[in-house]
Amino acid sequence: MGNRKEEILIVALHLFARDGYEAVSVSQIAGELDMTKGALYRHYKSKRDIFDSIVKRMEQQDSEQARENEVPEESIEKTPEEYQNISFDDFVEYSKSMFEYWTEDDFASSFRKMLTIEQFRSEGMQKLYQQYLVSGPAGYVKDLFKNMKIKDPEENAVKFYANMFFYYNVYDGAADKAKAKCQFEQMLDKIVEEMKQ
Repeated sequence: MGNRKEEILIVALHLFARDGYEAVSVSQIAGELDMTKGALYRHYKSKRDIFDSIVKRMEQQDSEQARENEVPEESIEKTPEEYQNISFDDFVEYSKSMFEYWTEDDFASSFRKMLTIEQFRSEGMQKLYQQYLVSGPAGYVKDLFKNMKIKDPEENAVKFYANMFFYYNVYDGAADKAKAKCQFEQMLDKIVEEMKQ
């Protein structure tokens, strides 16, 4: 890695994903990088500063994913016009790419694992977990489905997103990751077919 600040961010995220945010110290992060705490503090003011930079990076990456797939970045309340132009088929393809992103992208996958560990330890982490992995995505899907005139948008959004959420966990524990991804896509296609009837 060329950028030392970036290297600190990645190493810290990996440690947070493995051990939990609370359990990791600045000394441990610095030690993993063969640097002193003083050298680390030249790049980040504190462990919280590192964490805030991780969250900021996730926000940026989420926005990039939405832009690349031409889906709304913001809530329906903020940008209702963006919800008018997305087709159901485009959204299904976006969902498949998001599954890949949250399971195979090192940064996103590590962030997801960190939030999964930390959701039980602090209210702030629970809010982030909900925002990124539970109520946030389910609400986003519901708003899209409502706008697409999908029957029972809330019920179908839960069914649709619950499949993704379940398969994140299947994927994490699978010896054959490709098979787990394939199972997810097959189940998603089945749910989509049922919704189209």
